[in-house]
Amino acid sequence: MPFAHRFSTIGLLDQIEFEIHTLLIKHKEGIVIRLHVLGDFMSPEYVSFWEKMLFDHPKLSLFGYTGREENSSIGKAIWLLNTRYNDRCTIRFSRNKSFTEGVQPSNLFAAEESFEGKSFDCPEQTGKLKDCASCGLCWTTLKTVRFATH
Repeated sequence: MPFAHRFSTIGLLDQIEFEIHTLLIKHKEGIVIRLHVLGDFMSPEYVSFWEKMLFDHPKLSLFGYTGREENSSIGKAIWLLNTRYNDRCTIRFSRNKSFTEGVQPSNLFAAEESFEGKSFDCPEQTGKLKDCASCGLCWTTLKTVRFATH
């Protein structure tokens, strides 16, 4: 994203909470938020903010990706978020790994195009679908998703 601009985070979480509340009034059936098109989880406290949002808003769902290590404090907080809200939250670790059958589905992975392990290719990137919104496999399945560009 060569033309991306960074902005101040002062007041950001209050604004996000306000916008979630406003959107849920408008969309009674619920909303899905794709986190961090540019950026990542900045702290365990920030992960806790999203857990509070999920707790406070049962019709909120989240999905996204992280470059954080699974065993870091942030990675462990993400694992807990995925575990506690596994029906509404899918944060995938950007790693060339496959989901291990029989393991609790909290460490989910998004792999690069070069990955040769057990995975499926993103249908939108392979031209099988017109857009991401008409698919959702990357946040509804346990299998590792492989992206052409990630």
